[in-house]
Amino acid sequence: MRFTPLVLASALLVAGLSTLQGCALPLVAVGAAAGTGALMAEDRRSSGTYLDDEGIEFKAAARIGEKYTDNTHVNVTSYNRIVLLTGEVANVDAKSDIARITAAIPGVRQVVNELVVGTVSTLTQRSSDTYMTTRVKTRFIDGRRFQPNHVKVVTEAGIVYLMGIVKKSEAAAAADIASGAKDVKKVVQVFEYRD
Repeated sequence: MRFTPLVLASALLVAGLSTLQGCALPLVAVGAAAGTGALMAEDRRSSGTYLDDEGIEFKAAARIGEKYTDNTHVNVTSYNRIVLLTGEVANVDAKSDIARITAAIPGVRQVVNELVVGTVSTLTQRSSDTYMTTRVKTRFIDGRRFQPNHVKVVTEAGIVYLMGIVKKSEAAAAADIASGAKDVKKVVQVFEYRD
């Protein structure tokens, strides 16, 4: 199999962008390009939409970071061009402005603004959220009730957000399994339904 510079650059961009959110995509050990292809093959989004989502996350994070550097911690997660904003901001005006900045990015269909006005979380709190995301994903695999990679999991301050293009039965199973994970405060569904 021959990889063009564009394919390799795209794969590296996807791999690099995924780590910006604190949750690396599980790339296959055979290489970033092959791993990215495997992930896209299992994804219900088209490969173009998958890459659009990565670009939206990158652009939004960059634009937000240019304007908000202090008292702000924002995670941007895009799935099928629906953008979930989580984290902490200093005030209501910043929360609204960040949603506006994100909505202005070409291709964004919807912004789900779950930013909280308050003190920026600590590294320890963020590590706990990352660990909770891992626990939820592990429970999805162990539960064997749906294809785990059809549901994207984001955790912020103990609240688990679920995104994806799913059947209603898959959404119900994912929410049920996630809510049973230790220390989960709440489960928020940001799904699109296939049925």
